[in-house]
Amino acid sequence: MSKLSYKTVSANKNTVTKEWVLVDADGQTLGRIASRIAMLIRGKYKTNYTPHVDCGDNVVVINAEKINLTGKKWGDKTYIRHTGYPGGQRSLTAIEVFEKDPTRLIEKAVKGMLPKNKLGSALFRNLYVYAGTEHQQTAQTPRTINLNDLK
Repeated sequence: MSKLSYKTVSANKNTVTKEWVLVDADGQTLGRIASRIAMLIRGKYKTNYTPHVDCGDNVVVINAEKINLTGKKWGDKTYIRHTGYPGGQRSLTAIEVFEKDPTRLIEKAVKGMLPKNKLGSALFRNLYVYAGTEHQQTAQTPRTINLNDLK
């Protein structure tokens, strides 16, 4: 019986090819766009995906103020935090978070879909969210993609 000599190729930070990707959030649903952005940041669509390596792309999201939430989530969805003191639990609804800073909704949704460890913190630094159409990453020449085409 002949023996196959296939080797499993594992990516590392020296062999990873990172790209810059531009995503337009205009009219998109929050959870659906967040899961696809998390997939892009993690690099799960790449053939050389390795779970313990940052092999994803840098993602720039524009038009965060035009995001949609379905149903009654604008008033019912709550974001809870704790001050660290007794009785210090605070909560804000989605509309209150949106009024303070519309980019926070996308950031919180994507951060919740990334690993909860050092790698997740490093991956989250590859996300850049802007409320309007202007962004500061024009020098990187990000390629525009349509998230509806991703599976």
